[in-house]
Amino acid sequence: MVNLIDPTSAAFLLAERRTQPMHVGALQLFEKPEGAGRHYATELYETMSHADDIAPLFLKHPHRSLRTAGQLVWVPDEHFDILHHVRHSALPKPGRIRELFDLCSRLHGQRLGWERPLWESHVIEGLRDGRVAMYTKTHHSLVDGVSAMRLLQSVLTTDPDRRDLPPPWSVRPPEREREPRQVEWTEAPAAALHSAALIAAEAAGLPKALISTLNRSLRNDTSALSLFAPRTIFNQSITGSRRFAAQDWPVERLRAVGKATGTTINDVVMAMCSGALRSYLLDLDALPDTTLVSMVPVGLNAKQADVASAEGGNAVGAVMVQLGTHLADPADRLRAVHTSMKTGKSALAAMSPTQILAMSALGMAPSLLPMLGVNMPHPPFNVIISNVPGPRTTHYFNGARMTGTYPLSIPINGMALNITCASYDGKMCFGLTGCRRTLPSLQRMLTHLDDELAALEKAAGVS
Repeated sequence: MVNLIDPTSAAFLLAERRTQPMHVGALQLFEKPEGAGRHYATELYETMSHADDIAPLFLKHPHRSLRTAGQLVWVPDEHFDILHHVRHSALPKPGRIRELFDLCSRLHGQRLGWERPLWESHVIEGLRDGRVAMYTKTHHSLVDGVSAMRLLQSVLTTDPDRRDLPPPWSVRPPEREREPRQVEWTEAPAAALHSAALIAAEAAGLPKALISTLNRSLRNDTSALSLFAPRTIFNQSITGSRRFAAQDWPVERLRAVGKATGTTINDVVMAMCSGALRSYLLDLDALPDTTLVSMVPVGLNAKQADVASAEGGNAVGAVMVQLGTHLADPADRLRAVHTSMKTGKSALAAMSPTQILAMSALGMAPSLLPMLGVNMPHPPFNVIISNVPGPRTTHYFNGARMTGTYPLSIPINGMALNITCASYDGKMCFGLTGCRRTLPSLQRMLTHLDDELAALEKAAGVS
């Protein structure tokens, strides 16, 4: 069966270059179940690689030819080989987290070939603390970062004794079959008129949304479009090699800072990133005099100011947040981030989801030019920071306790660093993905994040 690839997915496929792989990934860490032997990782790999029925999502790959009139289509892999997609790896001694991050960095820098389904999963053993890791990557044309994390979490359970969970790529029966609602022919004209009215209302509102967005941008207020981002070392051409670094911090520490300062957990996450970016650039004598700007994904429910969130969902829009990196005091940086986020939410609150999407596309459009090799005098933003909500309680996979889940995302040409966070079991897990050549010693950012959280706690009086 052949299916036409939708324009958004096709864009991710066509944007891909050797220097710009377009897949998202996740690193999950598991403690072995009680009583597991020395060959547990091998047994886990064999379970993962012997799935009976593979879900359609994991069987299709992109294709175009004269027969498809040059159109990109999804076609099933008639020679599907699960052993190509599910692999078993081992770390060299001494089996530290550093060796694990080095392996994930190399794996994440390798493109997925169009001739096969666009995903891979690696069972990794050799950590000296006895844990087993799983690194999984999936092309952005199949799923976005949020969907990928949710897909991996869908086969986890809170029951440590359950042993019948399939791998994420297996077919799972739907929880409940739903009968599609039949539309009577007498309803059709009314439904069509209603849809037409909605479309007309959306179109009529776009000029107002555009004017509001441009006015805010010209005033250097937070909106979907930024006109004042400085050029930094993050905003240059990149290579295909990746550097990955990750660490987690207790959510309670972030919550305490937020409670003491009247800010949100996501504000504190952004402030941690702001301080870490400032320190990293100071180390390199490369800190601009004006604030860095981050692109932060938002969800469709952003129409309501008290609901608009940077914490995940099906991200369809973006807001350009001023990080306050030019400010020396951590409390001032937190206030700057909070004010910018609040302003951005207010701007989105006046728009419908369609208008948010349109204005976000306007704000993101300049970032496409560096992807195509066109140099810009000023970058549209400096860094991407996103926050994905995950399970709040401990989860297991067939008795193995998941101790952490860390996202790996997509640096693009002209945007060499992507910071993605995922909350899990009382922890905020940061994943930093950057261009290996462009950003030296990226792992120092972890120390700077830790220092910044401590500085925020001190400034808030909760340390």
